[in-house]
Amino acid sequence: MKLTIPLILINLLFFNVSFSQQQEPVRLAVVGLTHSHVNWILGRQDKGDIQLVAIVEPNRDLAERLMKRNNISMDLLYPSMEEMFANVIPDGVTAFGSIYEHLEVVQACAPRGIHVMVEKPLAVSTAHAKEMKDLAEQHNIHLITNYETTWYASNQEVFRQVHEEGKIGDIRRVIVNDGHEGPKEIGVNQEFLDWLTDPVQNGGGAVIDFGCYGANLMTWLMKGERPISVTAELKQIKPDIYPKVDDDATILLQYESSIGVIQASWNWPFSRKDMEVYGQTGYLIAKNSTDVVSRFEGQGKEQPLVMKKRPYPYDDPFSFFAGVIQGKIDMDPFDLSSLENNLMVVEILEAAIESAKSGQRVNLK
Repeated sequence: MKLTIPLILINLLFFNVSFSQQQEPVRLAVVGLTHSHVNWILGRQDKGDIQLVAIVEPNRDLAERLMKRNNISMDLLYPSMEEMFANVIPDGVTAFGSIYEHLEVVQACAPRGIHVMVEKPLAVSTAHAKEMKDLAEQHNIHLITNYETTWYASNQEVFRQVHEEGKIGDIRRVIVNDGHEGPKEIGVNQEFLDWLTDPVQNGGGAVIDFGCYGANLMTWLMKGERPISVTAELKQIKPDIYPKVDDDATILLQYESSIGVIQASWNWPFSRKDMEVYGQTGYLIAKNSTDVVSRFEGQGKEQPLVMKKRPYPYDDPFSFFAGVIQGKIDMDPFDLSSLENNLMVVEILEAAIESAKSGQRVNLK
């Protein structure tokens, strides 16, 4: 029997192979292992597009635990960035320490021409963010930010239908919900919990940890339009567990013709990451990473749509980062990973914290 392979599948297979194998793998180092999202790269399947050349972590017990679990040689471990640089100069660094430490990583990498990807959000403050931006521009490096929701096919489909097909007219309201039961309640590792609940090392609690998702998505959907004002309410519903930071945040973003509502929490009965976009003539809801429901003018009920996983190299942050470093991927202004977007995210979050403290709306300059 003759096997016939559809042309589109042949093209897709060729693209995947050629994209990852045309050039040598990008040499990446991991700086910091305390953020539990680091397991994403440590346990990542080998796609041939990156090579892990070093890991920096001063906590040797933590490093041994994670590296042995993922069959990674301890020969790759260095206790500091300086000791790594004396032996290895990677093409790029992925930062998985505290948010406060992101600036230190950029300060060390940028003058050496090493590209940086940080885990969300970009920085703990606009002061840190500005210094990181200046260093990246001065030394001509890529500085990008990774969010889990960037790789959701559902969010990409909502954006496409809103902006490419104009399915719902002008955006009138966006509601972004991100949260879970709480980091302690879901059992994150102690090293992560220690800084995640520290107002200096993390910059805040749920407002930073989960509020950043909504600010990132809203900035993307609004194509970089700056909010006129930010109003926020931060709460400590469980001060016995989280005595130093908020564990629930509601942020209202006022735009000229639309509203953004960000609901971020460590107090929900289960985890959720979803987004609702309402326009003049309909709405689109990304319920999770693949499921979208919509209802447009003239339709009597909601229509479901199940998306396939995003294609390579847009299916994980490390393939994407490699493509950016190799010049195969160009980001549009205010793309989800872009520096422009994430500078605004930090500005929004800082204004939210200020608003909650003052009890007043904060007007953005």
